[in-house]
Amino acid sequence: MSAETARATGPATEMAPATEMAPATEMAPATEMASAMTAAAPAADGPQFDNYEATPYDHDLYRAQSIATGISGLGAVDDEAIAFFREFGFLVVQDAFTPREVADAVDGLLDLIDGKVAGYRGIQYELKAREKLPTLTREEKQDYVRKLIYYVEHDARLKAMETKPELQAVVSRLLARPGEAGGPTPSLWADQALLKPPLIGREKPWHQDHAFFNLPMGTPVLGCWIALDEAVIENGCMHIIPGTQAAGPVVHFRRRDWQICDTSVELGKIAAVPLRPGGLLFFDGLLHHGTPPSRSARRRRALQFHFIPEGTAKTSPEERMAVFGSEGKDVEC
Repeated sequence: MSAETARATGPATEMAPATEMAPATEMAPATEMASAMTAAAPAADGPQFDNYEATPYDHDLYRAQSIATGISGLGAVDDEAIAFFREFGFLVVQDAFTPREVADAVDGLLDLIDGKVAGYRGIQYELKAREKLPTLTREEKQDYVRKLIYYVEHDARLKAMETKPELQAVVSRLLARPGEAGGPTPSLWADQALLKPPLIGREKPWHQDHAFFNLPMGTPVLGCWIALDEAVIENGCMHIIPGTQAAGPVVHFRRRDWQICDTSVELGKIAAVPLRPGGLLFFDGLLHHGTPPSRSARRRRALQFHFIPEGTAKTSPEERMAVFGSEGKDVEC
């Protein structure tokens, strides 16, 4: 999508020329087996580590051609913004959360990482933390965490981010099908905290989130990615390809990760999504997106929620893989 097209079709979010992107690191992780979030329950014993073997990839995969800027505040999400989301598959909302809410969320994550919540086991560490973990301080430990899952019921401050009434109201409108009066009651399908540690935070290759979820095709799936730090190109902000949700499901492959084939990424249409702390990105579950590795000493911490309409039935992994899986299909990567 060109900058002119974005400006002409959606005043809610404007696309501006990107600055030159710093080359992505030449090394990336090996295959990460995909699984539905509901099946990825945290292990009950011992810390979990991201086990990967670095392999090369083309840094042009994250060379942004434009910058997505958005509206300010959840109250500014009007009919034009909803129409923009339906056409392009994303919507940027800066200042969606206050500095106090962001600070509370960070404290909630730090308490979980620091082991202050008995029984919480949803932390995955970077592989480099394996030998250092017993000696790390509270501040140091977060810089070796890759992600946290299933945390909203373990900390009231993080639960408050997900249940914020203004957020829920917008989520309901974005989950509504075209022509539907009002919107469904949102149901939280998945909650993650995505931490890209300074200098070592790895790439997340291009993918569609629906490819990870055992949900029927056609289910509205809404991602909500909330920045807790300033997210910029250098520390691995979100990158998207506007409008790609309209093409439907894409076959994914087990290569560096569970991903869209590198050769299928629409180079030349990539938009970076820098966010201020408290800003967020709404995105369709079929929108192509990914994040480059961090080449910065600045932290990039984010919360991510996925919402679906209440009452949605689950499907099986076999049904999901029949659509998104690569093995047995007459395709190559």
